[in-house]
Amino acid sequence: MRDLVSGFGYLMKGQRWVARHGRWWGFGMIPALITLVGYAAALVALFLWTDDVIAWATPFADDWSSPWLGIFRGALSILFAAICLFLAIITFTAVTLLVGQPFYESLSEEVDRSEGGAVPESGMSVWAEVWIGLREAIVLLIRVTLWSVLFFALGFIPGVGQTVIPALAFCVTAFFLTEELTSIALLRRGILLTERRRMLRSRRLLSLGFGIPLSVLFLLPLIAVFLMPGAVAGATLLVRELTGEDEPAPQSETAAGALNGANGVNDGS
Repeated sequence: MRDLVSGFGYLMKGQRWVARHGRWWGFGMIPALITLVGYAAALVALFLWTDDVIAWATPFADDWSSPWLGIFRGALSILFAAICLFLAIITFTAVTLLVGQPFYESLSEEVDRSEGGAVPESGMSVWAEVWIGLREAIVLLIRVTLWSVLFFALGFIPGVGQTVIPALAFCVTAFFLTEELTSIALLRRGILLTERRRMLRSRRLLSLGFGIPLSVLFLLPLIAVFLMPGAVAGATLLVRELTGEDEPAPQSETAAGALNGANGVNDGS
């Protein structure tokens, strides 16, 4: 439970950070706004066709009597809308991070710099990081699509499909959001996708505490635009905890000093 609260705390700290650095906040909204316009148009068109999609997917129910036909297809329409939002929230973040990659990386670096100490660097070129980001976004899209198909199929289970499954889908959305937003700061530290997943799963409640409220807020399109810069800043602060960078050095001892001391002991043995 403590990690759940801490995750939410990092989200709030990130929003406070960009509030104190208005220039970063303003520029950070531009790529999010561009992405939002495209997504809004796609979602409106998709929702207009929801009834037709559900009717096409459930031809076996055409002869059902009222009110069962309406209840069944109505519940599936709600689930279908939830899955579409699930896809939109996850891919919106991924696409926005790709569109604004150079800026969001600079923002993340500035957050690290404001916390003191050296700014971690991966040693890779900008194009190498962009390529890795694109490749990992494609992997994420495949994973999200598979989860969406699974959730849609499970939605046909009476009762559970219209209650438990949407809630589970929401938690998966939250985890994916945290994974995406922390990718910038973790990639700068040379930590690739497989290791990032392991780190986040080891602190699952921390990840969900950060991602769940963000998922709720991202359901409101314009809110996502305003919160995106702060979400990147908060994710960077969260990464500092995951990597142990926020742990104070004992008795004002620096990490370099501790390492030299350990080497001295080893040399003398």
